[in-house]
Amino acid sequence: MSEPGKDFHKLLTNEAPPVVERMGLTWLVGAAIATAILWQLPIGNYILYPFSILATWFHEMGHGLMAILLGGQFQKLQIFSNGSGVATYGLRTSLAPLGPFLVAAAGPMGPPLAGAALILASRNFKTASLSLKILGGFLLVSTLIWVRSSFGFVAIPLLGVMILGIGYKASQWVQGFAIQFLGVQACVSTYHQLDYLFSSTAGPLGLSDTAQMQKYLLLPYWFWGGLMAIASLIILVQSLRIAYRSV
Repeated sequence: MSEPGKDFHKLLTNEAPPVVERMGLTWLVGAAIATAILWQLPIGNYILYPFSILATWFHEMGHGLMAILLGGQFQKLQIFSNGSGVATYGLRTSLAPLGPFLVAAAGPMGPPLAGAALILASRNFKTASLSLKILGGFLLVSTLIWVRSSFGFVAIPLLGVMILGIGYKASQWVQGFAIQFLGVQACVSTYHQLDYLFSSTAGPLGLSDTAQMQKYLLLPYWFWGGLMAIASLIILVQSLRIAYRSV
């Protein structure tokens, strides 16, 4: 006969039993739905403020890293206290139209792909713990290399330290759940500004990402917005399905 105290200690220090994992899946799905809804409401940005900043970081890093992958330059990343952000990058003109199209798409689609990788990493304790450390460390590194706004210099390292703390100090199943939750938040961040996906403008002078995509591959911005919204949902559902396949 097991002792309650020992069982509780095992739960805190090792992997969660299947019943806890099933509860975790239900909670994650509920959190994803609640997050997507809250982000459409004015109060949502206050309730989800840390995740709003993280979503902006995922989005802008998507632009910058895609520019680097295409042989361009990621010059700077600015994140502001209102949750907005700007990635400044340069590309060779010879890459047009496909290069600028991919960089524009990487903003909204980079986070769901990264989120799926985080969710899938949760299937194994070692990869879950390692993923938390990599994510936390990358937040710190990105601050040193690219962040060039005073708010970003404070907020991004703070998020990185918190995630690193979970990666080094939390129990195994807490780390697994945390990396899943962060992965869900990354996937759902596509819906952070759902109206932005279906808008042709970004601020008074700029084009939205979807309008940039329209500019280079002709199909209307609302088509690209709808396609990315659907793709993000499919990526989230499939990654959770694979992660919990054995539960």
